[in-house]
Amino acid sequence: MGLDLDVRAHARQRWAARGALAAAGLAVLLPIGFARAASVLLVVLGVLGTTITVAALWWVLTLRGPARGAAGVLALATPATVIGLFAAANLLWVVVVSLALWGFAVWAGKFALSLTKSHAVRVSEHRTPAPARPFLIMNPRSGGGKVEQFGLKEKAERLGARVHLLDPEHKEDVTELARRAVADGADLLGVAGGDGTQALVAAIAAEHDIPFLVVSAGTRNHFAMDLGLDRNDPAACLDALTGSGVEVRVDLGFADGHPFVNNASFGAYAVVVQSPEYRDDKVRTTLELLPELLTHQRGPRLSARIEETGGTAVIDAPQALLVSNNPYRMDDPAGLGYRGRLESGLLGVLGIKVENAAEAAGLLLGVHSTGLTVLTAREVVVDADRPEIEVGVDGEAFVLPTPVRCRIEPGALRVRVPWNRPGVPETKPPMDWRRLRKLAAAVGRTALPKHRALPRNEPLPENRTPPIA
Repeated sequence: MGLDLDVRAHARQRWAARGALAAAGLAVLLPIGFARAASVLLVVLGVLGTTITVAALWWVLTLRGPARGAAGVLALATPATVIGLFAAANLLWVVVVSLALWGFAVWAGKFALSLTKSHAVRVSEHRTPAPARPFLIMNPRSGGGKVEQFGLKEKAERLGARVHLLDPEHKEDVTELARRAVADGADLLGVAGGDGTQALVAAIAAEHDIPFLVVSAGTRNHFAMDLGLDRNDPAACLDALTGSGVEVRVDLGFADGHPFVNNASFGAYAVVVQSPEYRDDKVRTTLELLPELLTHQRGPRLSARIEETGGTAVIDAPQALLVSNNPYRMDDPAGLGYRGRLESGLLGVLGIKVENAAEAAGLLLGVHSTGLTVLTAREVVVDADRPEIEVGVDGEAFVLPTPVRCRIEPGALRVRVPWNRPGVPETKPPMDWRRLRKLAAAVGRTALPKHRALPRNEPLPENRTPPIA
C-alpha cells in the first residue's frame, strides 16, 4: 500500500514538473508566434509601463500639491495607456494568456518541488497535563467584540479557567494582572486580545516558565496565524485547556525591555502611528507626513547594526526598518506576512532605503533590489541622530532612548495549543528550473522522500499522536 502511494505521488510530481515546463515554454512562444518582432516591443513596453507606474507612486508619496496630483494621474494613466496600446494592436489577449501560462507554470513548478518535502520544517510539539489553574485576560473590545460574539468567557470558565475582563473605560496594567495571577497559583496564562497584549503577558509566562495560551480574538492575529491556530473561530483555541492540548516552544523578541511576539518597527511607519491625528484619519495623516519622512526632512535618521553569524552588517539611513521575531517569508508573494517557523532563534531584519524614483522602481526586483535589505541576526542595535526615537512594538507605540537593542530569547516561551488545529500554511520552495527539468525526466522514485510503511501494530510518532482528553 505504501509503495503504491509513493508511485502515485511520484507520478503527480513528474507530470506537474512537465506541466510547469510546458506552460513556461508556451508563455514564451505565444508572443513570438503571434507578435513576432513585436514580441520584443511587448516586453519592453510592459517593463517600461510598470517602472513608470512605480516611480509615479513614489512621487505621490514624496511630493505635495499639484505635483502630487500630476504624479497620481501618471500612475493611473500609464497602465491604462499600455493596455490600450496592446488592445489596439490586437495583442492584449496574447499578454493575458501568456501571463496566465506563467502563473500556471510557477504554481505547477512549486507543487512539484514541494512534494520532495526537502524544504519542510517540522514543528516539535509534546503532550503535557492540562492546566489545573489557568488564568485568562480578555479584552471585550478587541477584534470588534469577539469575546462576546464567540462566548469566550463562558467557554473558558466551563473549562475551569479564571477570566479577567479588561475594563474598556479604564486602562489596566496587564503585566501586573499576570504577575498577580502567578502569585495566586496560576499554572497557565492566556490572552484573548491584540498582539501587543499577547506579548506583555507572554513575557510574564516566559519569566515563570509556565504555558501561555493564545486566543485569536484580535483584529489581525498575526501571532495566532503563525502558530497555526484557527483565526475564524477563537473559541477553538480554548480547546488547548483540555487534555487534548499540546505544547510548542517558540522564541520571544525584545526591544530593550519591551517584549514582542511579532515585530518591532522603526522609521516612517513608527513615526506616523505616533501622530495624534492618525487614529482619526489614517490615510490623510499618512499622506501628510510621508513626504518629509521619506526624504529625511523629518523624523530620525536611523542606523542599524546587525550582528549576523558571519559578521556585522550596517544599514545606514533606512526610511523603514522591521525587526521580527523570526524571519518573514520572502520567497513567495502569497506567503508574505507569514513566518515559516517561530523557533529558529533568529531575528528577521527588513530594511528599506529608497532615495529616488529609480530606486523605488528597483523594488520590483524584490530581494535582489538594492533598496531592500533582508537579513537574519541574533541582535540588532538601532541608533539615530537624536536621543529618543519612535518605535512600534507589536502595534503599540513607544518612544525609547537610543540606541535601541533588539534581541531574541530562543525557546523562551511555552505555548499551549490545541492538537487539532488548522496549522501553518506550507512554505513553498523557491523556483528551481534546473531541478524541475530533472524531475520531469525522472523515471524512478528518487526525487520523493523515503517513507517506510508502518505495520498495523506500530504506533505513529509520539509527537503527532492525538492526546487523550
